Amino acid sequence: MLEEVRISSLGVIDEAVLELSSGFTALTGETGAGKTMVVTALGLLFGGKADPARVRPGASRAAVEGRLLVSPDIAREVEEAGGDLDDADPGDDDLGGRGSTLVLSRTVSAEGRSRAFAGGRSVPVSLLQVLADDLVAVHGQADQRQLLKAGWPRDALDRYAGAELGAVLSDYRRVYTRHREVVAELESLRLALRDRVAEAEFLRLGLAEVESVAPVAGEDASLLAEEQRLANSDALHSAASAAHEALLGDPASAESSASDAVTLLGVASRALEAARSHDSMLAGLADRLSEASYLVSDVAAELASYADTVDFDPARLAAVQERRAALAKLVRSYAGESADVAGVLDWAKRAGARLLELDGDDERIAALETEEGDLSARVAELATELTSLRKAASSRFATLVTEELVALAMPHATLAAAVSPLESGPGPFGADEVEFRLAPHPGAPALPLHKGASGGELSRVMLAIEVVFAGADPLPTFVFDEVDAGVGGKAAVEIGRRLGRLARSSQVIVVTHLPQVAAFADNHLVVEKSDDGLVTSSGVVRLDRSGRVRELSRMLAGLEDSEYGQAHAEELLALADGERSPS
Repeated sequence: MLEEVRISSLGVIDEAVLELSSGFTALTGETGAGKTMVVTALGLLFGGKADPARVRPGASRAAVEGRLLVSPDIAREVEEAGGDLDDADPGDDDLGGRGSTLVLSRTVSAEGRSRAFAGGRSVPVSLLQVLADDLVAVHGQADQRQLLKAGWPRDALDRYAGAELGAVLSDYRRVYTRHREVVAELESLRLALRDRVAEAEFLRLGLAEVESVAPVAGEDASLLAEEQRLANSDALHSAASAAHEALLGDPASAESSASDAVTLLGVASRALEAARSHDSMLAGLADRLSEASYLVSDVAAELASYADTVDFDPARLAAVQERRAALAKLVRSYAGESADVAGVLDWAKRAGARLLELDGDDERIAALETEEGDLSARVAELATELTSLRKAASSRFATLVTEELVALAMPHATLAAAVSPLESGPGPFGADEVEFRLAPHPGAPALPLHKGASGGELSRVMLAIEVVFAGADPLPTFVFDEVDAGVGGKAAVEIGRRLGRLARSSQVIVVTHLPQVAAFADNHLVVEKSDDGLVTSSGVVRLDRSGRVRELSRMLAGLEDSEYGQAHAEELLALADGERSPS
C-alpha cells in the first residue's frame, strides 16, 4: 500500500507530496492542474517508460519517490537485491502488522537517462516492474487500449482462472518450448544430411589410408636417420676403418709399424713410468697418459665393431625410402601444420571421434523423431486441457463482468469471453484465441470491443474487469486516471459506488473530473496550481468535509459557493456515506 509519494520537476509539478491512506482516494483539480502527472509519476515509480519531455523546463531532472507498506514476500525480494527496509509501525494493521516500509525512487534526467532505487540501493528498472506486478495496477487514460490488444484478453482470462490453469500453462510452455527445440534440431540434421554423408565418406577413406600405412609415433625421425646411414654406408665404413688404423694400426698388415696412436702412447707411458717416482707432478701426468691409452684403445675397438656393422644394403635402403614416401603422403594429406607423423595420428584420433558422431546422427534422428512424436502428443493434450479450463473460466468471468456492467449503469449489456481455436495451430500459450465481445443490449450482436464499444463503455468494461480481478487475484493498490471518461449521470454514480466497493479490499487512487465519483472517496486530495502555473509544495491539499463540499460544488456547477452546487454536493456525500454504512 502506498503511504506517501513525493514528486519534483515533473511536468507542471515543481514539488508535491501526496499523503495517501487506505481505502478510496480521489484526486481532483482544475483542468491542467497536473492531476494526470500524478499518474505519470506513479507509472515511473513502478518501471514505466522514462520520457525526458516530462522533465519540467529548466530542471536538470525529474524525481519520484514513494513510501510503501509491503508484505514479507516483497520485502524479501528487495533484500535479495541488496535493498534495506524499515519495519512497519506495530500499530499499523493494514498488513496485519506483518509488513515493512519500502522506499522506491526513480529519476529521469533532461537528457533521458533514468535511474531506479529500491530500499536505498540502485537497481535495474526491471526490478520495479517485477515489484509492480505484485503491488499495483496503474491505469492511465491510454490503458483502455490494452483491452483492444491481441493477446490481452487471453492473459486476462488466464489471470482470472487462477493457479490451476497457471500450472497447466507452465507445463504447456515447457513442453511446447522443448518441442520447438526438437523440431528445429531435426530440421537442421535433415538439411545437413548430404553434407554429413560426404564428410563421413571422406573420413572413412582417410582412416582406411592411415590404417593401411599404420604409422608409429616417432617413426619418421628414425627412418630419416636410417636412410642417411644406409645411403652413406661406404663413407661411414671407410671413415671408421681409417680412424681405427690410425689409432691401433692394421692387424692384417705384415709390416710392423710403431706409428699408430696406441703404440706411441705406450712408448710415452713407459718413458714416464721410469722416472715417475722422482716427482709427483710427473707421476700425475703418467697416470693421465695411461688413462688416455686405455681410452684410445676402447675407441679403436668400438670403431672396429662399428665398421663391421656398416654394410651397404640396397634392399633395406629401398624399403626405408618407400616407407618414408608413404608416411610423407599421409603427412601432406592429414597432418596439417604439424607436418609430421604425430599430426597424422592426431587427425586420425579426431576423425574417428567425428565419424562416430556422424554415424550416431542417424540414431539421433531416430531418437528425436520419437521424442518429437511424444512431445507433439503432449502439446496437444495440454492444449486441450488449457482450452477446457479457459472455456470453464470464460463462462464464470463473463458472468461476473456482466454483473459488474449492470451495476455500472449498463443494465442490458452482456460481455462474452469467446474462446476459439487458433488458425495457426498451437502457439506459445496454447491453441486458443480469446476475444472479449460486448452486446450493449438484447438483440444486438456481440461485437469485439474494438468494433462495438464507445470510450465510456471501454472505461466501464476496464473497471468491471478490475473489480472481478480484485475478487480473484487482489492487488494492494489500484490507480485509475479518468476511468470515468465519457460517462456521466447515473453511470458516473455507479462507477463511484463500484470504486468504493473495490476500495474495501484494496487501496484505490482515482484521478477524476466527476463529482459523482469523487463523492464516494474516503479521502479527497485536490491539486492546485500557483499563480505561475506550477504545482508547488503546498499545491496538494487534503480536504475536510467542508472543503469537499466546496470542491464538489465547483466540479458540479463551476462555482465553489453556489448554494445549489453545495446542496447537490451534500446530497452526493450523503449517498456515499450511506453506501459505506453497514447494512
